[in-house]
Amino acid sequence: MESIIRVENLTKKFPVHMGIFGSRSGSLIHAVDDVNFQVNKGETFGLVGESGCGKTTVAKLILRILEPSQGAVYFQEINLTDRKFSVKQMRRKVQLIFQDPYSSLNPRMTVYDIIGEPLDIHGLAKGKAKKERILELMNTVGLAPFHLYRYPHEFSGGQRQRVVIARALAVEPEVLIMDEPVSALDVSVRAQVLNLLEKLQNDFQLTFVFISHDLSVVRHVCDRCAIMYLGRIVEIGDVNDLFDNPQHPYSEALLRSVPVPDPRLRQKMKILSGEVPTPIDPPPFCRFAKRCEHAKSICFEKEPLLEKIDSNRMVACFFPQKLRGTDQIPFGERNKT
Repeated sequence: MESIIRVENLTKKFPVHMGIFGSRSGSLIHAVDDVNFQVNKGETFGLVGESGCGKTTVAKLILRILEPSQGAVYFQEINLTDRKFSVKQMRRKVQLIFQDPYSSLNPRMTVYDIIGEPLDIHGLAKGKAKKERILELMNTVGLAPFHLYRYPHEFSGGQRQRVVIARALAVEPEVLIMDEPVSALDVSVRAQVLNLLEKLQNDFQLTFVFISHDLSVVRHVCDRCAIMYLGRIVEIGDVNDLFDNPQHPYSEALLRSVPVPDPRLRQKMKILSGEVPTPIDPPPFCRFAKRCEHAKSICFEKEPLLEKIDSNRMVACFFPQKLRGTDQIPFGERNKT
């Protein structure tokens, strides 16, 4: 399939500041560490992981809200991280929908001003044409014309998120990056917003990057997904295959941690032991090794690479589930023999 976004060796490290004067300690926080994936045109690609694993940082790096320490992001073979490339030009192609619709809207601006701002910045419409375009966008996301001059505090959470979606669609983007777009909404409203996003994707041929820690939502909306752990991607695959048959030990634990409304299945939940390693100067070996029941000596010696184990699955593990117990040859070493 044709890729529209390609992320290569993306890395972001933040310096650690200490003391009342904020002097640098010399240590670094590895927020995102050597991340690689591609998003195919027209699909919904999920980015999954627990809080603090680096999902939102990846989104900010793609949009150049943050500049990467290393690596590159390509949009249709254009290097978005090249400082010579115009950020303004890129923002017409890739838009972001934030997690909290209230904090991402200016409380002093009306819906007319909020949706009209990107039209002004990119010079897409003025005067009567601008108002007609705003009303068209409002109708697209299910808002009524009488909402035009209302302020954000006069809307419900679901309506505010519709305003955010309309603002993102104003510049006719090709990719929408959505950072927990429904986590701040009630369950009933979530379904409405997710159905709206699915309809918009079909109507406008959009590509979605869907960031979430809600696994049920990810399985419902995504075609493929990547699972992150402590700044690294540990597994990528088709969403149904990955959820039904996870290969990385962390993926297994993450999926089994979802509560099941059946007391007979309670004993099958997999609870991880041990402490989560710190992202400050993490160890040079597998970051999940100290919490993994399948870890061997090689897991404490070097970091496993994200490699294909079949046509639709990539895993960063020396002992993925399908190869455990065969002959105990680490996957990376198996390819060399």
